[in-house]
Amino acid sequence: MSGLSGLNKTTGGIVIAAVQSQLFSVTTPSDLAHAVQHICGLVRQTKRAYPHTDLVLFPEYCIHGLSMSMDASIMCTRDGPEIRAFQAVCKEHSVWGVFSIMEKNELGNPWNSSVTINAQGEVINYYRKMHPWVPVEPWYPGNHGVSVFEGPGGIKMSLIICHDGMFPEMAREAAYQGAEVLLRTAGYTAPIKNSWEITNRSNAFCSLMYTVSVALAGSDGTFRSMGQAMFVSPEGHILEQGDSTPDGIFACEIRTENVRRMRKEWGVENNLYQFGHRGYVAVNGGASDCPYTYMRDLVKGQYKQAGEQGVIVRDGKVCGFKAPEAEFVNEME
Repeated sequence: MSGLSGLNKTTGGIVIAAVQSQLFSVTTPSDLAHAVQHICGLVRQTKRAYPHTDLVLFPEYCIHGLSMSMDASIMCTRDGPEIRAFQAVCKEHSVWGVFSIMEKNELGNPWNSSVTINAQGEVINYYRKMHPWVPVEPWYPGNHGVSVFEGPGGIKMSLIICHDGMFPEMAREAAYQGAEVLLRTAGYTAPIKNSWEITNRSNAFCSLMYTVSVALAGSDGTFRSMGQAMFVSPEGHILEQGDSTPDGIFACEIRTENVRRMRKEWGVENNLYQFGHRGYVAVNGGASDCPYTYMRDLVKGQYKQAGEQGVIVRDGKVCGFKAPEAEFVNEME
């Protein structure tokens, strides 16, 4: 069910529009300002094309492009003019929006961040990318963890960014906290297209939730992003899928009562519950131990995969970045 690709909305459903915004080359404050206005214009266009839209999802790098520039003149802050422009357009059109910024960071390299704004223009959720796409990306790893927030219609949502979605633990963490819809934004280029579909579908099925994902589209003269907006059901079926059209808008109705019923009533493949209750047919309550070596080692700060000593690429030198000197500061501790 997609509500005729988001043209209709039924009681209890919400319409999400995923916008494959054009990839820009952004190297100056003027470029940044132009990109912000372009994104605000796409919010208005989305509401004209799909009046029932409750939330507009924009890709990672939607206003910064793929230059990986850390120039301080184009870095954003949480209360800067870019965020204020997004707040104003969301309030103007009574719609939620998810936007991407590269954020100034006093600890070292900037963060790759995303902000969720409600229909009243209020910032509801703020997320820093946990897994930068190394060695290509120079961003400081997120130190706030994965968060879940209440989106339009009271639906529980979580947001991850691009490479985050390649780690099944990220989707599982979001679902464990109650997320019914996992939003994923990206700047990915064409070589990742197949992996994009595989992970969007597996993240949905393995944690019994909807996944809604979108990447940039078009070319900046050097890079070409893939677009490929995608809406996936909790059973792993693609409900709606985009293409490579720059500024293409793809929408779908989401009904999360399906998620709630599955997580409550399913036996076979109720994976979110069963992960922590292994073999409950044979043992009372199921086994709730942690039999996974990598989890135990990670908690102890001793993660070391088999053959790790042979890993060659361990910093960003291959992509032109200096060896890092900053230490990680975890704000969750």
